[in-house]
Amino acid sequence: MFLGILVGFGASAIGINEFVQDWIKPFGTIFINLLKLIAIPLIIASLVKGVSDLKDISKLSKMGGRTLGIYLLTTLFAVILGLFIVNSVRPGVTVTEDTRQELLAGYSDAASDKISIATDQRDQGPLRALEDLVPSNIFAAAGDNRNMLQVIFFVLFFGIGLILIAPAKAKPVKDFIDGLNEVILKMIDVIMLGAPYGVFALLAALVVESPSWSLFQALLWYSLCVLVGLAILILIVYPSLARAFTGIRYKDFFAGIGPAQLVAFSTSSSAATLPVTMERVSEHMGVDEEVTSFVLPIGATVNMDGTSLYQGVAAVFIAQAFGIDLSLMDQLSIVLTATLASIGSAAVPSAGMIMLVIVLGAIGVPEAGLALIFAVDRPLDMVRTITNVTGDATVSLIVAKSMGLLGVPHERKITDHYHQPEG
Repeated sequence: MFLGILVGFGASAIGINEFVQDWIKPFGTIFINLLKLIAIPLIIASLVKGVSDLKDISKLSKMGGRTLGIYLLTTLFAVILGLFIVNSVRPGVTVTEDTRQELLAGYSDAASDKISIATDQRDQGPLRALEDLVPSNIFAAAGDNRNMLQVIFFVLFFGIGLILIAPAKAKPVKDFIDGLNEVILKMIDVIMLGAPYGVFALLAALVVESPSWSLFQALLWYSLCVLVGLAILILIVYPSLARAFTGIRYKDFFAGIGPAQLVAFSTSSSAATLPVTMERVSEHMGVDEEVTSFVLPIGATVNMDGTSLYQGVAAVFIAQAFGIDLSLMDQLSIVLTATLASIGSAAVPSAGMIMLVIVLGAIGVPEAGLALIFAVDRPLDMVRTITNVTGDATVSLIVAKSMGLLGVPHERKITDHYHQPEG
């Protein structure tokens, strides 16, 4: 990571940005694509295995209820925390008229694309989210990581079917799924051997593609509000919850989830990080695969604490920049809308920007204001993804403890399943 940042700054200093974009960035893109490639097969294999191993639908409903309940509570807390910080600091009042016009002019085209997508979603019926949950074609749904909830719905349905049929008839399918799951886990091990090189390429490209420092200075207070809120969640709230409910020590918590946090920071995608998150939580934090295979895939789509906090801060910041005073009801509307918008938000880079348009519309703030924060969205998105992934891991620990499925971590080495010659 640090070497990538240094190379990026060095390339910018001597004017060879195009070299980094043409010859280094592609290796980072390949790394992200490999992680995304394995995400859907991992969900299918691990979730079917996890559900079918439960042998009891009541146990599944108990785990599902606790998972969704905790996810909802942490998301609500994140939005409220973001609103408290942004209303205390009031970063929007520091934006001058000249800076506002420069940002609106420079990023209006990029913002309009997100606004168009969000408008299409908002114009749909109130039950469209529920309707979209059920796919008409599982193969089409599995062909796009944005449809992760549809894949999860089918896989849960399939796993329940395995529970309900006779064990003798379910056994061949379960044996196949068990073998498929092992193959996919080994593929993840191999992919992660290239993680240092992929992260290096991603960070170098990010630096050379970043906007001017003057724009960062103009949005400094806004960025700090978001970062402080996210840091409170990552460094205080999540490890404290994990310590209170499971007894895991602060140091062990971050030692376990740390590599997944670094991948999340580099890729800005919960979906791309999912394979790493599942591997770390299961093998380095002691959470049973029954829990990780259920809680983490759902969390990658439903639990967006970092995104929700950012939406609350961004909505109030944009309103302040436009000189719009938000009432208590407007603030409560942000809490409700940001919480609901985070559910089903695609686990891909900058999906929060699309959801933010819906939040702005709910409080009557001009959607064009999205352009005000576009310049610094990518670095903030990287930290938001760390928050989302850490929140998922925390909830999996709590759910595993409550279900009696939290054990001793066991690290699987990459050579564990290789066939070695005798003697």
